[in-house]
Amino acid sequence: MAIDPQHWQPTASINSLRKRAAIMAQIRSFFAERDVLEVEMPLMSQCAVSDPFLDTIEARYADYVGSENYPLYLQTSPEYAMKRLLAAGSGAIFHLGKAFRNGESGSRRHNPEFTMLEWYRPGLDDQQLMDEVADLILPILKLDSVERLSYAQVFKRFLNIDPHTATLEVLVAETRKHVDIDLDDDDRDTWLNLLMSHVIEPNLSDLGAVFVYDYPASQAALAQVKTDAQSQQVASRFELFVDGIELANGYHELTDAQEQKQRLLKDQQTREKLGLPQRPLEMRLVSALEAGIPDCAGVALGVDRLVMLALGADSIQDVIAFPIERA
Repeated sequence: MAIDPQHWQPTASINSLRKRAAIMAQIRSFFAERDVLEVEMPLMSQCAVSDPFLDTIEARYADYVGSENYPLYLQTSPEYAMKRLLAAGSGAIFHLGKAFRNGESGSRRHNPEFTMLEWYRPGLDDQQLMDEVADLILPILKLDSVERLSYAQVFKRFLNIDPHTATLEVLVAETRKHVDIDLDDDDRDTWLNLLMSHVIEPNLSDLGAVFVYDYPASQAALAQVKTDAQSQQVASRFELFVDGIELANGYHELTDAQEQKQRLLKDQQTREKLGLPQRPLEMRLVSALEAGIPDCAGVALGVDRLVMLALGADSIQDVIAFPIERA
């Protein structure tokens, strides 16, 4: 394949890279002031993420344990390894480094190699962690406040439906009002996700910065499930959107080892159903939970998007020196 001789140049200006470095230093200072330990997690692992909607990039390491082409996986998040550290008694920790997701390219918000900030705070729940996320991002983005709306509130505001009680038929009909799609699926979350991504998220751009919290229990991922004030089972998790761009995803973390195991196995079953690769599950996480991790909340934040928003850039390519097209 011929390479354009001009593609040696970075896509981000040197001035933008200086501002990016200043934001990275600001992040580290924020956690140093709070006595949160910086840790470095492995970028490759023997196990892969279980989430059916995330695709892992596979590598090969011929010399590992004397086996040719032993598969390793570039990590989509440092989450599993960080939780193993929590179980080992690390206390509050943060990781600022690279993560990888297959297929994450082709738009102004994605690159398969990206910078992720992830941190865990023992003793906090998801509501309290939202306070800390706001304390971090408001000065960087020069914002005054962040609005908080429950998942049910945003559905009622923009679609006038209750996402927890609406029937599958109602969700399908509502989706087809807004999205031209030929799909036959009996999973309510499929239609909720389509409404969220195609209708609600674009409208969130008018709200500036907003936390959406208390997602349906079926979307708990690695979060605890609780009963809300309306007696609905909801996931103790939140997402942060700024100008309609998803910036962070946080949980009141699941600590039940058997529940964690069941969720990993369910993910694997879903992957099989969808014809996705069957990769080794991180059962060491289950062992860590069995040993005991503190009650805590954790959040992952996309640093490239944060810098893009802070600099008023149109694309993360404007704040990354060498995105995949020039790597």
